[in-house]
Amino acid sequence: MLFRSGDDGKLSRGESGPEVVALQRRLAELGYWIGPIDGEYGPLTVQAVYALQKAAGISRDGTVGPKTRKALDAGVRPKARSKSGHRVEIDLKRQLLMIVDNGEVKKIFNTSTGSNEYYQHDGNTYRAVTPPGKFTVGRQIDAWRHAPLGDLYRPKYFNGGIAIHGAYSIPPYPASHGCARVSIAAMDWIWKSGEVPIGTSVWVY
Repeated sequence: MLFRSGDDGKLSRGESGPEVVALQRRLAELGYWIGPIDGEYGPLTVQAVYALQKAAGISRDGTVGPKTRKALDAGVRPKARSKSGHRVEIDLKRQLLMIVDNGEVKKIFNTSTGSNEYYQHDGNTYRAVTPPGKFTVGRQIDAWRHAPLGDLYRPKYFNGGIAIHGAYSIPPYPASHGCARVSIAAMDWIWKSGEVPIGTSVWVY
């Protein structure tokens, strides 16, 4: 990678300039969804770095140090499980959401799925899980949905009340009630791109 690191040996949020442009271009080249390449190490770049770090199995701190730089240089990308067709794959262990065509991963997103924590709702106790399985996007709402357990931005439901949706908080670990969260900007891209229409297969594993 042809970019300079800061005094601490890292390139991190808040920095800007040609080094960040180089980082963003490399992430985009590898398929990590980055948003606009603008030379600003903002929240969307952090999300893409999280995704790379997850794929590489290294610490998820959102900054580019020696291990993350090595992953960039090596071209680390997650592999799909499916071999044919167009679908979304959600890897629960690595907390990655991928758009896949005929076994080839086209786009990779940081996601946050069910926390596996217990929670109370209407006097009952539930566990926040994202069940594995093979599903289909059956309905969608092109707006914010203010649901009892929180707000969902432009949700695409694939398993009952479980959806892929935008959110303001997408940490690099499981934190939702069961949905697969992505950033607001990423969800806008998913809608605009037409990559996840009604009927799209969703594999969760």
